[in-house]
Amino acid sequence: MTSQLHEECGVFGVFGVEGAADLVRIGLTFLQHRGQEGCGIAYTDGKGELVLRKDQGLVSRVFPEAVRGGGRSAIGHVRYGTTGGGGVDNVQPFLFCRRSGSFATAHNGNLVNADELMQALSTQGALFHSSSDSEIFGALLGSGLKGGGTISVPLLSRVLNRIDGAFSLLVLTDNALYACRDKTGFRPLSIGQLGGGYVVGSESCSLEAAGVHSIRDVRPGEIVRISADGTESSFYSAAAQCAMCAMEYIYFARPDSDIEGRNVHAFRKESGKILYRENPCEADLVVGVPDSGLSAAIGYSEASGIPLEMALVKNAYVARTFIQPTQEMRLNGVRMKLSPVRSLIEGKRLVVIDDSIVRGTTSRQLVRMLREAGAAQIHMRISSPPLRNPCYYGVDISSRKELISASLTVEEVGRYIGADTLSFLSEAGLMEAGGRSDLCMACFSGRYPTDIYSHEDNN
Repeated sequence: MTSQLHEECGVFGVFGVEGAADLVRIGLTFLQHRGQEGCGIAYTDGKGELVLRKDQGLVSRVFPEAVRGGGRSAIGHVRYGTTGGGGVDNVQPFLFCRRSGSFATAHNGNLVNADELMQALSTQGALFHSSSDSEIFGALLGSGLKGGGTISVPLLSRVLNRIDGAFSLLVLTDNALYACRDKTGFRPLSIGQLGGGYVVGSESCSLEAAGVHSIRDVRPGEIVRISADGTESSFYSAAAQCAMCAMEYIYFARPDSDIEGRNVHAFRKESGKILYRENPCEADLVVGVPDSGLSAAIGYSEASGIPLEMALVKNAYVARTFIQPTQEMRLNGVRMKLSPVRSLIEGKRLVVIDDSIVRGTTSRQLVRMLREAGAAQIHMRISSPPLRNPCYYGVDISSRKELISASLTVEEVGRYIGADTLSFLSEAGLMEAGGRSDLCMACFSGRYPTDIYSHEDNN
């Protein structure tokens, strides 16, 4: 259970649909797993003006009721901040008011040349109201509008070619919605159709939940302009490539999402099968760690013939509603979130399937808890390779010091967490599970698909 890993945000947009703002509220609810710090919705008021509502907290708190009124277009955002820290100023969407008209932006990802761009823009007189790298999009677009004009595909193309890193970006004006994806394709973005309008979301599950027929993924390096005339596709970079973040499949995305033609649950299940082939184990039970370890555990069980049991039960509400009264209870977060089923565990040899190990403290607490419940043996199997390198594209890992596998061998990590044995899925096995060879594996291999600019000193 990788409680230390977090991803930066999810976006959802609607154009040409009645009740667009409330449809965005529904879509954001099904992207809540991608960010819980804050959320917001920018929408047209039906008179050519953009309205912004945002605050810190879950979607259900910020928007406890249906969003009434408004026009036929809106964009929204759920946030977990990896750049810029917290506070309502960093909650998206961002609204920018120009003499030529207002526009709003919502962004999922992380820009690797953010410091360089902010310095250049500040020198030119740009003012930033937040500490989020996402505000850079609006500043660059505003700079391009100084001579007049409106948001357009050519302007967006010029702006996006100045940016390196990960982004799935939505830009809303009074008469169009632009859906853009970085030229490396780090973060997912799906587009669907609803009646005569269109819907865009970070994951296909959010579209399906809102009753939208998913059409396709926005392609790396693509700008899709959605207006009353329909959709128009343009590519702003000839250097586009596919390098989807492997952690989207391993951990971040919901299992009912399809990303670039591959179902997330199917990917994880196949990872579990390959994990058994590479790292077999004699055991009495396969136990998946909720939530993202469960699909891999199914695959491991099917491949090995070892029965799968729900020997760990997750309390889905404790992290948000239970106030721990003592320091000891606050430190023991795993015990608050997971309950072992002693009658299934006692005296049994367990093979425990989890998605990754970050610092090792969570796995160590988990192993200790299972031993206290009477497990005879605990064999940890991880359905991803060891995390050894920081991520600069939106995953909340900023340095090697945060990663136990960066400084310890697999055997040493196993001893630290207290497992009888520990094994990880290989990089080749992960690629095989996805049936592809173009995933971004930088957090495992250290091979970054882009320049990482000033981050080089922090690696």
